[in-house]
Amino acid sequence: MSDYQVQGQNIRELSKSLVTKFMKSSPECSSNSEGLKTSEIFRACGFGWGEKESATSSSQQSWFVALLRELEESQTIVRLSESKKWRVK
Repeated sequence: MSDYQVQGQNIRELSKSLVTKFMKSSPECSSNSEGLKTSEIFRACGFGWGEKESATSSSQQSWFVALLRELEESQTIVRLSESKKWRVK
């Protein structure tokens, strides 16, 4: 694995850690709450770059959905099927 790939992996792990910490500390994401939308978590964690030409906030979130799905696979968080919001499992 190249240095770039290692650094990228480190960034992904740090990002998952940040999201997990945020969600565990947020009353809106507690296991008995309604949860938060992907966009709300994305912005609250500081991942948005603002509106940019050819890179709207919505398109910037594509990679973030993959991050949330990894946390879901590890059974850290859950996506509520009816509301599509995320919360701690």
